[in-house]
Amino acid sequence: MIIIPFKQSDAEETAEVIAFTLKTSNSKDYSSEYINECIASHSAVVLTERAKEGHMYVACDNHKIVGCGAIAGYWGSTTESILLTIFVLPEYQGKGIGRMIIQTLEQDEYFLRANRIEIPASITAVEFYRKMGYDYKNGVKETDEEQVIRLEKYRWKYY
Repeated sequence: MIIIPFKQSDAEETAEVIAFTLKTSNSKDYSSEYINECIASHSAVVLTERAKEGHMYVACDNHKIVGCGAIAGYWGSTTESILLTIFVLPEYQGKGIGRMIIQTLEQDEYFLRANRIEIPASITAVEFYRKMGYDYKNGVKETDEEQVIRLEKYRWKYY
């Protein structure tokens, strides 16, 4: 299992991984309408554009993409970053691949320059991210208007 930088040629396969994962893993927490909106917002075209705004990675088992994740500046900030598009195929979940993706993102320059990192987490993934050291932003444990739960991690705190 390796994690490598996303290439434009990975876009279609990565979009398929995301769509399958959303339909399978997230369907217990979200409506089919919401799942379909998420699939549309993670098309190959969108992924290619997202990769230009930050750094995106894919997890590969031999030559098969089994997961992905991205990091970028938070609304253009140089002191805050955001983790996005983190998905692992259902049959690969629970095998440490998500942890490998997060660890890769946490070694990226966007993470290393940031004081604070945010994750717009699906209901499905909240507990995974909490195990990785992310906590509820402002203590809010409910979904927001985008139907995500905002989690964050501080690399260091000012005293």
